Amino acid sequence: MAKSRLGERLARAGMVTLALVVGALVLSWAFTAFGPRTRAPVSGDHRRVVRVQVLNGSGEGGIGARVASALRQGGFHVTEVRNAERSDYFATMVVARRENVAPAKLVARYLGDLPVIRQARDADDAEVTVVIGSDRSRLHLD
Repeated sequence: MAKSRLGERLARAGMVTLALVVGALVLSWAFTAFGPRTRAPVSGDHRRVVRVQVLNGSGEGGIGARVASALRQGGFHVTEVRNAERSDYFATMVVARRENVAPAKLVARYLGDLPVIRQARDADDAEVTVVIGSDRSRLHLD
């Protein structure tokens, strides 16, 4: 009789342990699936805000807004989102609008190591322009 009670207690303890493990796994999954989504910040001078213009040259509607949202989540200041003058850009690129290309390199690294082109214009509001091309699937937006 003592052995059967001991067996019942061990079985009950095993069930409680199993229930706790399953509960912890469910909570972990729920937090991962529905919790806040943050990316690791890009290394660099975070005391300075980088102003970014997003131009959609891919011909796909809504991709400019998705890129702008990803940039905002990364701590960049998006000054403008609009369609590019053309919609047949093949390659996505980051354009440095100032002599200093470091801000453009930060944006390029954040979006997935995109090519950086220097085309300095001091009159522009944005320091960096992202031109989205038809290769938009290579962007790191999530």
